[in-house]
Amino acid sequence: MPAEAVTPLIRGIAVLRELTEADGTLSLSGLERATGLARSTVDRITATLARMGYVRFDGRDVHLSPRLMELGNAYMSALRLPALLSPHADALADELDESVSLAVADRDGIRFIHQATRRRAMSLSFRIGDLLPAERTAPGPLFATEWTAADWQHWRDRRAADPRDLSFTAVPPRGYGADTQDDEFFADRAAEASAHGWSMDDQLIEPGLVAIAVPVRAPGPDSRIACVASVVSHTSRHTAHHLRTALLPRLRSAVTDMERTLRRTPPPHPGPPPSDLALWTGASKQQLGREFIESLARGLTVLTAFGEGRPELTLTEVAQATGLARATARRALITYEHLGLVAPAGRTFTLTPRVLSLGFPPLSRTSLPEIAQPHLADLTSRIHESTSLAVLSDSGEEIQYTARVATARVMSVNITVGTRLPAHATALGRVLLADAPKDALRPESLRAYTPHTITEQRTLEKVLTSVRSQGYALVDEELEDGLRSIAVPIRDRSGRVVAALNTAMHASRRTPRQCVTDLLPELTATAGLIQRDLHTAASFTHVPSS
Repeated sequence: MPAEAVTPLIRGIAVLRELTEADGTLSLSGLERATGLARSTVDRITATLARMGYVRFDGRDVHLSPRLMELGNAYMSALRLPALLSPHADALADELDESVSLAVADRDGIRFIHQATRRRAMSLSFRIGDLLPAERTAPGPLFATEWTAADWQHWRDRRAADPRDLSFTAVPPRGYGADTQDDEFFADRAAEASAHGWSMDDQLIEPGLVAIAVPVRAPGPDSRIACVASVVSHTSRHTAHHLRTALLPRLRSAVTDMERTLRRTPPPHPGPPPSDLALWTGASKQQLGREFIESLARGLTVLTAFGEGRPELTLTEVAQATGLARATARRALITYEHLGLVAPAGRTFTLTPRVLSLGFPPLSRTSLPEIAQPHLADLTSRIHESTSLAVLSDSGEEIQYTARVATARVMSVNITVGTRLPAHATALGRVLLADAPKDALRPESLRAYTPHTITEQRTLEKVLTSVRSQGYALVDEELEDGLRSIAVPIRDRSGRVVAALNTAMHASRRTPRQCVTDLLPELTATAGLIQRDLHTAASFTHVPSS
């Protein structure tokens, strides 16, 4: 380890990696055993990560939080390939009705940067950021065509140290150790990939899984491989031979379109870097004292200095972007280079795909209800009322509850996740309908549930217009006598309402005015926190709303 490396930063990265390997959740004692660190050190590291919003506590368990994805997003934004090429991959997946992946090289492995999967009982389970051994994949031989002698030696050393691929948790371990014949087979596959311009995986990861891959080359005189696009299927749908004869031409055509996009897209203007990070970490240290490890927090902020338009930064630029002293930024970069998270290139530094190992794979499968649940719990504890999240049904006539936290009261609203209620008579539904097309509701669906229920379409449309302008809905005894509810919208990155957040109570507990003065600010603040996490998680992944 370099003498100038930051030990607390190394330990914090180790904690994040162990949480990632454990699919996002470990107990504090489990982290102690997995990292070999003292319990007091684990407590301080997790407290610091929690302060940054990167983890949260649930009893004695530590969970990765969606905000941690900002580290992986920094790499993906700087890389630009996911944003530029994913539309082509998605269109190819729709055309072929097969899963399509984009992968980059991570030394002698590959990492996925985009997945366009098909919904089937037997479907692709790899996640964005998952690391796979190059020799057991279709993209691997293509990347190996650019390996140096040192790269090949590193690959052989790794296989000798881990002959069953136990360190690659995304793939089933080998039933036997690697041998010389396996090494020769991969070398032959790399030679064939160099000659043919494509590569095949015929059930090397597990029985039944087949894939074919073609390189996407970066613009420039050397035409190095920027990433690899692959079509993945099952032998029940395609044999390896049929993938090559039937799907390879279409894959090549899509790759040609991808390369054209890379050539024609001008470099982006650098976006605004993070601001006041050094001030924030200093304030957090003053507030939390010994429980906040400032060197860990400052080190992690260095990764967020990179991004779209900022793929390569000098030491001075990193220090300016983060507000850190040059010496502090320099030590963090030295540490990251040692850990393989940053690569030097002359006077500049770039992020490596290994940044995705910091929580991205398990978090890339996060749903909106999972994002919202801890925020609902915090909201319920503050207002002492039950809180819920709901989405609009496909018909537009009902809402469906997707997350809920109930308060402990003798008399409370009894609703469970999955419950459906009429959209027009609920605050949740009106928030969702206010952003839906005008014809979402049929007049005959406007049934009366109490004497107060609005059943006249023109009146409801006026109410929805008001909901749209004021940003919330208040429904007073329209679904059930004595039931009062207030709701606010949850918006995605484009501003579209994808869910609604509410609290409901007996009318005797709060007047309509008190709902607006006391509860609305709390609901709005919580909606903002959910949206922040949703926007972070959805930068390069699809977040299901239910």
